[in-house]
Amino acid sequence: MELAKYIDHTLLKPESTRADIARVCEEAKHYNTASVCVNPCWIGFVAEQLKGTDIKPCCVIGFPLGATLPEVKAYETAAAIRDGAKEVDMVINVGALRGAEFETVYEDIKAVVDAAAGKALVKVIIETCLLTDEEKVIACKLAKQAGADYVKTSTGFSTGGAKVEDIRLMRETVGPEMGVKASGGVRTKADAEAMIAAGATRIGASSSKKIIEG
Repeated sequence: MELAKYIDHTLLKPESTRADIARVCEEAKHYNTASVCVNPCWIGFVAEQLKGTDIKPCCVIGFPLGATLPEVKAYETAAAIRDGAKEVDMVINVGALRGAEFETVYEDIKAVVDAAAGKALVKVIIETCLLTDEEKVIACKLAKQAGADYVKTSTGFSTGGAKVEDIRLMRETVGPEMGVKASGGVRTKADAEAMIAAGATRIGASSSKKIIEG
């Protein structure tokens, strides 16, 4: 198993500078990770840094709360793609999901999927730590129905991160075709391997070096 190709090498801290982002791009190139995932303001710079490699420029949308308007998420997606994003990780409207406003959640995801259609992969962050198992299942089904490519556990900015049992539940819910991304708190090679064994096809991590080198 080539672990690096499972990893979205990630830097989402608000205080990150251009030099920090450049360092992450260099690390990604050294290890040949799947992508580099950053905040949208850096996506143009990242796309430039990754030119000539098969590492995908990736950015987050509606991050980290997910509580922005669907049209804002759609615009942010289109702008990120214009600047070079090949993958986008959007946060759902968690409050709408918990309040059983499922049509709102679906429309929110669909707005991003439509904006990205044919241009970028869409990963849907459901923020598992804030949901019951039943809500996790509903969120995954809505993401699949809306045409997203992946479901993803966490932003890493809430009360918890990826858990093996959540990955298992998400994989069971979406079936074998859709991607499942474990993100938040995956810091060691053993963590990553446990997530992959449970059904993860992508790992979001800032500790990529530690994971890959074991």
